[in-house]
Amino acid sequence: MIHSELAFEAVMEVGPVQELGATPKGARKMIPILGGRFSGPKIEGIILPGGADWQLIRNDGVAEVKALYTMKTADGTMIYIVNRGYRHGPKEVMSRLAAGEPVSPEDYYFRTTPVFEVEDGRYGWLNRTLMVGIGERTKESVRIRFYEIL
Repeated sequence: MIHSELAFEAVMEVGPVQELGATPKGARKMIPILGGRFSGPKIEGIILPGGADWQLIRNDGVAEVKALYTMKTADGTMIYIVNRGYRHGPKEVMSRLAAGEPVSPEDYYFRTTPVFEVEDGRYGWLNRTLMVGIGERTKESVRIRFYEIL
């Protein structure tokens, strides 16, 4: 049996979608990460501007997400994160989401598997902990609850 507990929640403000065009693998998009905040029982801080979510919208409608960004804890520790995952759902739900309309996160699948890099010390546990993120997309932000797999 797998057990998990909430490690932290992150809310990232995002900029307009940049359409990169159709490729043989699908439609490529880039969504700039403008900043944000994160907090949980053992960690809190800000998400620095300058990251991005690089997406591939496959021909089957599944969005492969790969977000790269930097988190800065309240005590100044820098954390690099690569967060990969999938987002998909019924075509009409995904169309509403793409149009910026409010959509319940229960109506679509948005899961990620983050990998962190941080100096050893207070947050070194991130370097050796498996997590799963459960995401929610709004017009101007992405909210992800990161669960530590125990």
